[in-house]
Amino acid sequence: MVQDETQASPADVRIRGRTVEEVAARTLALLVIAVKAEGLEQRIVDRVIKEYGLKGDFTPKELAFLQERAPSQQDCVQFTWRYEAAWVLLWALGYVAELGKPTGTCDVPRAVTFMRERTRAQFIAEAHLRPLAEILDQAVLVYRYQWSIVEARVRGQPPPTGLEPGVTLERYHALNWLVGYPDQAWDEVSTGM
Repeated sequence: MVQDETQASPADVRIRGRTVEEVAARTLALLVIAVKAEGLEQRIVDRVIKEYGLKGDFTPKELAFLQERAPSQQDCVQFTWRYEAAWVLLWALGYVAELGKPTGTCDVPRAVTFMRERTRAQFIAEAHLRPLAEILDQAVLVYRYQWSIVEARVRGQPPPTGLEPGVTLERYHALNWLVGYPDQAWDEVSTGM
């Protein structure tokens, strides 16, 4: 049985899950980053950040991107992928019932709707963080998917069983953050890939 670090003995492997508030704030920040990357007007992005009180919830890399009035195409592509990480966090918060196999992209309009239909306080109040053991099970599964993609790439083969590499990597990143130690910031999460 996996234990929260507050309950684990010194001999146990310690894994600390995130709080509902941490996960909710990270989810909202990722959704804002992704819609900006898709081309949402800066004035609207700024208004959403203010309405949701998100100014302090962005990472240094995200803040730099948000402040860029004309971001590069490469940055826009990179940050658009954050919808996939947000989808994992929406699952962890109970908004999405199943993640399914990472063979295609998430339901972006639905992801954004979860935010648009709620204030920050409502979004947090309606969230119910899944048990850490369930999150760990998903992390192990996605870890296996990710390594099968890496092995296929090394062999010059397509990803196995239709796995989408970008989706899988974003899930892996989000799940590693979810189960990471408290000092592991989003931008520093290792995917080892």
